[in-house]
Amino acid sequence: MEQHFVDSETGSTALVPADFASLTRDESTALDRLTELFRSAAAGAGLLDVAYRIVDSPVGALLLAGTERGLVRVAFAREGHDAVLESLATTVSPRVLLAPSRLDAAARELDEYFARQRQDFDLALDFQLAAGFRREVLAHLPDIGYGHTASYATVAALTSSPRAVRAVGTACARNPLPLVVPCHRVIRSDGSQGAYVGGVEAKALLLALESGAQ
Repeated sequence: MEQHFVDSETGSTALVPADFASLTRDESTALDRLTELFRSAAAGAGLLDVAYRIVDSPVGALLLAGTERGLVRVAFAREGHDAVLESLATTVSPRVLLAPSRLDAAARELDEYFARQRQDFDLALDFQLAAGFRREVLAHLPDIGYGHTASYATVAALTSSPRAVRAVGTACARNPLPLVVPCHRVIRSDGSQGAYVGGVEAKALLLALESGAQ
């Protein structure tokens, strides 16, 4: 895994390999302290636009990214976290920095969700990566309650384009905030799961988790 660090002079990002196996314990500790100071300085200087962290979960490592507006991206490992960070640097801001504490609330609520201690997320969300019809579709997904599902056709019927069933599928596939905006609850009309950005196994796990089948 590579880390994205902000250049304090230009605000641009740089990729730094995270392989520090050759460092001594003292050197590693010093590096950790320096990195934390760098993060704090970057944030204090207004050079941090997108904070991110990686968390473990039953569906694999998840990348969480947030802006001042709120959580902007949740990405599965299969999406390629480095590629997602590069995309954020291009589409949101080049000022991307590993800043775990800024995503503490999101990480905590995800932990609670997977522990079946939370059914609804209470997080500020930044939907700048979803516009137009995609944004309209995502707005309806939280209405599909925990433990319930709805077909792509049913979701389409709630939108301004009730026949746009395929477009609903595309909106779900490109959902920048899976899990939090529950596109995993949208299934095919025949009752089969359908595709999922996190993979069919992840979708099955999430639906089983919510149904109490696990």
